[in-house]
Amino acid sequence: MNRRMKTVCDFCKTEYSLDFVPKGPVKCAVCGHTWVVPRVQTKRNSLLTFIAAACALLAAIVFAVAVITQHQIKTIQEKPLVAEIGDINMVAGDDGVVRFSVNGRVINRSEQIYGVPWIIIVSYDEEGDVVDRQKFMPPATLLDSGGVANFSHILSVPTQNVKKIAVELEK
Repeated sequence: MNRRMKTVCDFCKTEYSLDFVPKGPVKCAVCGHTWVVPRVQTKRNSLLTFIAAACALLAAIVFAVAVITQHQIKTIQEKPLVAEIGDINMVAGDDGVVRFSVNGRVINRSEQIYGVPWIIIVSYDEEGDVVDRQKFMPPATLLDSGGVANFSHILSVPTQNVKKIAVELEK
């Protein structure tokens, strides 16, 4: 199937009818101006371009998922157990001193059973300096894969100088 294409000189607007797309620049027979004839995209080339772009996008998504998954696996291997604070309340003791009650949980993110280390609650002042560190036994000694152990602990230090509270697991 022989398809003819049209091209126009950019300078003098002379029209030409070509049997094929030249591989290099063409020269106008009227004014001598040279230009490059643009290649015409066929529907087949457009479809192939779309398919190639879709494949590239799919490959990028698969790569991103693989990188994220690998990072999560590495993070879990390095730190299978995590402790987090759920809420903090103020409670008055029998002595009338107001203290913090810290509630939280320890989570086993791995696929193995892990022994739960001591839980440490750290209190910080307004400048970020440590006011107090309190260590206490976890509510469970072992956590199954995906297991959660809830904890609650009342701090012995009064609330007045404490501006931030964090939880850690003993290393």
